[in-house]
Amino acid sequence: MLIVLTCILVPIALLTVWVHDIALDTDRYVATVSPLASEPAIEAAAVKRITHAADVRVDGSQAASDIAAWLRSQGLPPRAANAVEGLGPQLDSAVNDTVEKVATRFVESDRFERIWTTANREAHSAVVHALTGEGRGAVGVNGGTVTLDVGEAVDQVKEALVDAGLSPASKIRDVDKQMVLLQSDQLEKIRDGAHLLDVIGNWFPVIVVVIGTAGVLLAYRRRRALARTALGAAFACLVVAIVLVVVRRYYLDHLPPQVQSEAAAAAVFDTLLHFLRVSLRTAIVLGVVIALGAYLIGPGRLPRAIRGTSDRTADSAAHWAYGHQIRTGRAGTWTQAHRRWIALAALLIVALVFSLGNHPTVLTVLLLVLVLLALLALLALLAASGRVTIEAEKVTRSPEDGR
Repeated sequence: MLIVLTCILVPIALLTVWVHDIALDTDRYVATVSPLASEPAIEAAAVKRITHAADVRVDGSQAASDIAAWLRSQGLPPRAANAVEGLGPQLDSAVNDTVEKVATRFVESDRFERIWTTANREAHSAVVHALTGEGRGAVGVNGGTVTLDVGEAVDQVKEALVDAGLSPASKIRDVDKQMVLLQSDQLEKIRDGAHLLDVIGNWFPVIVVVIGTAGVLLAYRRRRALARTALGAAFACLVVAIVLVVVRRYYLDHLPPQVQSEAAAAAVFDTLLHFLRVSLRTAIVLGVVIALGAYLIGPGRLPRAIRGTSDRTADSAAHWAYGHQIRTGRAGTWTQAHRRWIALAALLIVALVFSLGNHPTVLTVLLLVLVLLALLALLALLAASGRVTIEAEKVTRSPEDGR
């Protein structure tokens, strides 16, 4: 029961770490969302939203008509005046293109990135409230909709338009300009669970590890129990990872009209869940590695063959070294006498390094496995050198005992 409970709780523990360390930690949250400011999909959505919010209106037809009338009064031929009067739509298009170009130049500049980062940092409490209650600040929460106020960006674009000579931009209305970041009917239902997960915080993973350890220690066959626990937890994380893929596809297929860009919504979704996905992949790989390690120390034919080949290789290297006057002395004999405890200590040190890591990844797991294998190989060589030294001393003492 403890082992089954551990397998179920491992992905939930990873979720608590994500909520506590990512969604509810200002520095980590800002570090997570800052790259979004240079994401092409976000830039395109911001340009579209700012351009629409700027709402610079020039009556091109009226302006062209006035110009044509003035030219007629100055003696311009009627055909030429009529041609000028027909330029109204082109004038409207030119104004719109100018607004879009200025907005694009602003969004692609460092100023937009600074505004984005500053707004997210100052409004992080609103992001927290997106999970636990009502939002406030630049990021707002209303029901299941999370929005970002791009008013400051619109104001700076307005100023840039006026500086560029487009005087009608000074008449842009001073209103809230909201950009919908996320909308979900389930957001309010998630808040109660998110609040509970926040209270549990980082203690929940420790509790899960304690439960799993107790299950393995109480099992009749501990090595097999360890392997099954690791594989069960890895399978549970794999199921959650697949569910996230399905949820992402379902969400993007059912975007509400308020979300203007599917690509931007996908970028926000992927960015916010990036560390959770990395944690799930890391747990899957770690579970497989632990199960494989438990299998290789077992009594099976393949594990015995692998261990036998390793020992024979180490013995051959030790005999060659001894014959070339390369000896380890007491270090080798001591290692041979305490090999099992040294190996256990090395395993515990590697496990401690992993547990103290700041959000370890799959690469972290693989590097630690390589380090552990290198330590075990060095241990095998020292132990083999100790055995060769002991054998050589026995051979040396035998003739002396005969005399």
